[in-house]
Amino acid sequence: MIQKVDSALDVIRPHLAVDGGNVEVVDITEDMKVQIKWLGNCESCSMSAMTLRAGLEETLKTKVPEVLGVVALNGMK
Repeated sequence: MIQKVDSALDVIRPHLAVDGGNVEVVDITEDMKVQIKWLGNCESCSMSAMTLRAGLEETLKTKVPEVLGVVALNGMK
């Protein structure tokens, strides 16, 4: 499942890379929440919360319907 989620995030990664950022899948909880770690500039970006909800979460819910949410373990200042 982690590999499926990671592959789905490849849609978002080019947009993050433009601003010097990336995202890493850390784990998927029993209640189907994807735990991610922001990398690069995403760690301190003030838009991380919006990117998480409007970008990552929506993309994952569309491409991997089993996913019920996304939680960042770092960043989101």
